[in-house]
Formats: sequence, C-alpha cells, structure tokens
Amino acid sequence: MNRRNFLACTALTPLFANDLMANANDIYLDRDEWALLTSVNARIKRVKKHVGFANFNLISFKDTLFYARNYSSIGAFTKKEIAFLDKLFYEDPKQYGFYGEKTCFDIKNIVKIKEVQKIPYTGHYVFKGKALEDYTKLKQDVGDTLILTSGVRNVVKQLSLYVNKIYNTRGNMTKASESIAPPAHSYHTISDFDVGRKGWGYKNFTADFASTQEFNEMMKLDYIGMRYNKNNSDGVRFEPWHVEVI
Repeated sequence: MNRRNFLACTALTPLFANDLMANANDIYLDRDEWALLTSVNARIKRVKKHVGFANFNLISFKDTLFYARNYSSIGAFTKKEIAFLDKLFYEDPKQYGFYGEKTCFDIKNIVKIKEVQKIPYTGHYVFKGKALEDYTKLKQDVGDTLILTSGVRNVVKQLSLYVNKIYNTRGNMTKASESIAPPAHSYHTISDFDVGRKGWGYKNFTADFASTQEFNEMMKLDYIGMRYNKNNSDGVRFEPWHVEVI
C-alpha cells in the first residue's frame, strides 16, 4: 500500500474528499482495497456473532476460516479477502507511522486455553503468570471499581479491531495505526491488558481515564507500567488504560 495522491483517492468516493484534503500526507486504501476491507469487516463480525464474544478473543485464524467455510450464515472468505488479511498482518506499518515492535510472527498463532484465565463477568481472559498476578494485585490495591476492559487478544481479534478502525477512519491507514496497534504488533497477544473504571463505558478508552482516582492509584504502583505514554516513540496515541506487564 503505497502513498496515494489526492486525485487518485478522491475517485474512491466523494464522501472522502474533505478528509483527504485535511490529511494530504496520510496513506489511504485504494478503491479495490476499500471494497475488500468492507467485505472482510462484515464477515469477521459474523464470525464473532457465531462463536460468541469471549471465544472470539482467543479464536485462531485457522478456526476462523473453518467456521466461515462451514456456516452459510458467515460465508467463506474469498482468496482475495484472505490475501488482504495476510497483507495487513505481515506488512511493515512504519509506512503508516507505527514504530512499535512486532510481537507475533505467525498469522496462525494459537492461544491455548490452559495458558489463560477467564475473568468472571468480563468476557475477557488474562494470561496466566505475571499478567494474572498483576491483575489480581491491581484489584486488591486499587479496589473493586477497577475493571478489566480487554485482555488476551489473539490475531483475529486484533485484526478485527484494526480492520474496523480502518473502516471507521474511511480507509485512512495512517489514522488507524495511531489509534490501535496493527495485528502483528499488539502486546495483548502476548501479555498486556486494559483496565477501566466501572460504569464508565467507552470513556475508559479515552484520555479521560487519566483523570480518574483509579488511574491515580495505579500510578503509585511499581509492579506495572504504562505501555503508551504521551508522545511515545511507537507513534501510538496516549493510552492511560493500557497496562504494561513488566
């Protein structure tokens, strides 16, 4: 996906014209890629609906293709859709301004159920070992108003978030990569987790979380870190909710 000029991109749809003028240096999907993204986004959502919220956090790429192939309510991924997902996973996101380390090297990565612990009433999992120890301590030190908002994300879950973010930014790869780690670069696939304040909903995934008492209490603790501080070198937005397992 090379840099597209304004005239080429505005041919995609008039809806994008204002965005493109405002972000002339950003990289956008072309017309064919946008069509693939749209179909892939809808199909992945059907997989999620079929397997359920919690299972979707762990599902492998191989199993995703299996369910899509064998259930007409989902519909099999086409060769072009699979190639597109493969490209999103393996391409170098530095071209979009994301400089974080690669954490997963195989799109077919498997998360074994024996390696994770499901956290009651959340629909999420945390890796056993240091991550689970940290989460348990956090609950004790910060209190019951602290909740787990996202834990283990295997490749397909991260792909789904990335694809949906690209869709919501109207094909702007640069903007999407500022908001969420590309699928091969998420620490949720190997260690980290997100927390929030009970009852805050989507605000837990905004900078407003840094104004909460829960965040202030977390900053006093020396056994965790913050993965994405302000103006971090990875090129990711400030994420005060993202707990770095250290």
